Amino acid sequence: MTDMAVILARGLGTRMRKKDDGSALSEAQAAVAETGVKALVPIDRPFLDYVLHALADAGYRRICLVIGPEHDNLRAYYGRDLQYTRLEISFAVQEEPLGTANAVLAARDFAGDDAFLMINSDNYYPVEAMAALRQLDGPGLAAFERDSMLAASNIPAERITRFAVVEVDGDDRLRRIVEKPAPEFVAALPAPVGVSMNCWRFGPEIFAACAAIEPSERGELELTDAVQYAIDQMGQAFQVLPFRAAVLDLTSRADVAGVAARLAGKPVRL
Repeated sequence: MTDMAVILARGLGTRMRKKDDGSALSEAQAAVAETGVKALVPIDRPFLDYVLHALADAGYRRICLVIGPEHDNLRAYYGRDLQYTRLEISFAVQEEPLGTANAVLAARDFAGDDAFLMINSDNYYPVEAMAALRQLDGPGLAAFERDSMLAASNIPAERITRFAVVEVDGDDRLRRIVEKPAPEFVAALPAPVGVSMNCWRFGPEIFAACAAIEPSERGELELTDAVQYAIDQMGQAFQVLPFRAAVLDLTSRADVAGVAARLAGKPVRL
């Protein structure tokens, strides 16, 4: 059972920085949105505070934030300004924004030979999903039912239908993740259809897989490619855990109001 979690917070925030006159942001929210640092977007307090509280509720204690060398504001707030009673915060620097697999590699010294949870800094995940991954004996992925995402997430339906879906074998082991799936492919999958929201449990083997892959067509080192390499070339088996629950997403300025409404009144204890 692991108590370690890695949070990818290195993203450039391109979509968050993009102007959106239809989004009613406060002055403070707009100022942070300009920086692209989604983790610090204030919803009474920085969004990532809610994510960290959920991690602590799920039993995680040692947290590593993967940041860029320019992210002094993240390092100052989480490394100096906050007082913790349930968490220990470390930092790993991804020197260049080379992709999600490269971001995971940045946490190699933090994780060492231990298993760890890996999540995004701009998603709020259900506690039960992160807690269940903590209980696994090996690698795994939380798959969120597409219908639950459509019903309870803040994410518009047209975006959810483009999200990566999970293909599993008869033993609920991951076969592959299909990015931007065609409607006919999704229709052929057995119900319920599971969506990947980048909520993983990894062992140390993932670092070798991340180091072995080549850049994708987008020119990035993709975590999904590393996982597929681990399955196909290293014989790794990833248990897929299905959840009838929704994940909140803070990708753009249009997402802020919906996330704020769903997090309103939630306590934060770090």
